[in-house]
Amino acid sequence: MTAVDIDIIREALLAGGVIPYLGPSLLALDARNEVVPTSPEALVKRLTAKASVPHKIRNNLSATAQFIENFKHRKTVVNLMTEAFSAPVQPTDLHRYLAELTQLPMIVDMWYDNAMESALKERGAWGQIQGLSQSEHFGHWTQAFRADGTKAEAAEVTGWATLLYKPQGSITPAANFLVSDTDYVEVITEIDIQTPIPAVVQQRRSGRSFLFLGCRFANQLERTFARQIIKRSSAKHWAVLPETPTKNELRFLTEQNIQRIDTRLADFVAALTETQMNDRQRRAVSI
Repeated sequence: MTAVDIDIIREALLAGGVIPYLGPSLLALDARNEVVPTSPEALVKRLTAKASVPHKIRNNLSATAQFIENFKHRKTVVNLMTEAFSAPVQPTDLHRYLAELTQLPMIVDMWYDNAMESALKERGAWGQIQGLSQSEHFGHWTQAFRADGTKAEAAEVTGWATLLYKPQGSITPAANFLVSDTDYVEVITEIDIQTPIPAVVQQRRSGRSFLFLGCRFANQLERTFARQIIKRSSAKHWAVLPETPTKNELRFLTEQNIQRIDTRLADFVAALTETQMNDRQRRAVSI
């Protein structure tokens, strides 16, 4: 990571030219958030601790959720997911930083927690769109919610200054979760023609870059969601990826023209938010 990288990304964020794409490990920047799963691996352990599944799928989140759904009903999956993410989480410095960027048109959040939502509650002119499971909401791909958690009409979303897009759902306000094989098969079948992706998301990504934070692209599902969400956006993107990429990840980064930033996520966030954090501290001292 260089100072030039940080300056370019920061300036583009401030101007609304970069869309943050948040993954599960972002939560782990605050140790208090370990009360909820901060990775697919941690989540599948939570599920298998509550329900017996065959050993061969115990490390596969979507397959585990599907097995539970098949043999113990969809409501059991929803209840287990709700239990896993019910503990309060703390917005990290990055969540708070992004919430203060009033020019930011959209934030994509690929995990089930509500830390980004909590950070945004301190400001106005925002709302969220969540992906819906076809098992529970057949024929409806998404649901929009106002900042107060009430359901919003489709016509309202274009007026929001910042859109929080949660493709896999969220614990709040309505415990919507895409997590089982069936959930993903329904979406993946249609995602290449963009049917599950709201028109406002397609419009706001146009011409903009993406910044991937706390994400991996290690499996086909992660790569497919990322590829389709950034489709027809800018030709230049960044990903903070300190872990050694797999061959498939390297191929994906090259294919999508995503520049890898080889630094710890905590260090990147500290550098990105340094100016704003200093300003906030100065204001606090003056008060």
